Amino acid sequence: MKKRILILLLSFWLYGCTGLPEGIKPVENFDVNRYLGTWYEIARLDHRFERGLNQISANYSLRKDGGVKVINKGWNIAEGQWEQAEGKAYFIDQPDQGRLKVSFFGPFYGAYTIFELDKNNYSYALISGPDKSYFWLLSRTKQLPKKTVEALLLKAKDLGFATDQLIFVDQH
Repeated sequence: MKKRILILLLSFWLYGCTGLPEGIKPVENFDVNRYLGTWYEIARLDHRFERGLNQISANYSLRKDGGVKVINKGWNIAEGQWEQAEGKAYFIDQPDQGRLKVSFFGPFYGAYTIFELDKNNYSYALISGPDKSYFWLLSRTKQLPKKTVEALLLKAKDLGFATDQLIFVDQH
């Protein structure tokens, strides 16, 4: 009986890591092939796994098993060297919906929800994790026009993200 309860609790905990924050809806008509390639981090909410890093980028490519290979890279300011982490991502629901689960640590997955995307050029994206303490603004280029950033951050603020606490990443 204790084993069943433990498995049930573990299942709820693991699902919570891939859940959707309230009010966040993944983009529809998502095309993973257009999303592949390099993205630059423009802004983020602080997390220990990126703390002290600048020039952060993510590169996405297809895996043979149908998933997405993720290579995150950033410059560690204090140590004066590049840090890199490799992960894997899989669609949670439909492959045409911007909702994936990502793992950098064995069997543990976290939500990666694309809730805003430039549908014409795939030039920018807003990403959420399993709750609103995870947020990223990504771009295909190292900078976005100021008006574009302002409009995207206004949308994020309206959805409940703490945009006043964002870290703007130095990409130079």
